Amino acid sequence: MKNPVIIKSFPNGLSLYLDEDIEFDSLLNEIALKFKESANFFKNARMGISFEGRRLTDEEERRIVEVISANSSLNIACIIGKDEETNRNYIRALQQLDFHRQEMENAGQFYKGTLKDGQILETDNSIIVLGDVYPGACIISKKDIIVLGGLYGQAYAGGNGLDGHFVVALEMSPEKLKIGEFKYKTSEKQSKWSIRPKVQPKIAYVNNGHVIMEAITKELLNELPV
Repeated sequence: MKNPVIIKSFPNGLSLYLDEDIEFDSLLNEIALKFKESANFFKNARMGISFEGRRLTDEEERRIVEVISANSSLNIACIIGKDEETNRNYIRALQQLDFHRQEMENAGQFYKGTLKDGQILETDNSIIVLGDVYPGACIISKKDIIVLGGLYGQAYAGGNGLDGHFVVALEMSPEKLKIGEFKYKTSEKQSKWSIRPKVQPKIAYVNNGHVIMEAITKELLNELPV
């Protein structure tokens, strides 16, 4: 009998090869079993994931990620593409964010999961979101925000009035973004459900009274206050 779920790994990522003929609910059960059996192997690893062999809707992808999270300690940072360049960009972004993540572990907090339309997450601390922020969702922090996934909703950082705060996301396409008293202005029109993450890690910060959004580089991150 053909194995309906095959897991293959690459540095900082996983590929799931899924049977295209099996009923989706049965496929979810197989995925749950696979990751429950592999829970000790993955432990608290943070990875991206790609899906092969079967066409999936956005909702099906979300349900698969939820099943993986429920049956293991694996942190799925985002869904990534198939091409090698996208995979390299993803790995590079995680490596460049590591030092900020380590500094924030003691002073900040984590939120594991996806923020959906209508949900609001507010905190006095810096926060790392292990998931996506969907259109219609909002995240508010008095300090810094890091989204290890896609930021498609609203983000408000730096509410404590101090300088040097920032917002980071592996996929940066916010409906609204504000740091302190400064709003980010974009001429791009947001499509509510054009979410098929293509990793483009970016950081938003204040410079000379304007919110600047740039691609992440190690040199740029080293210049930011921690």
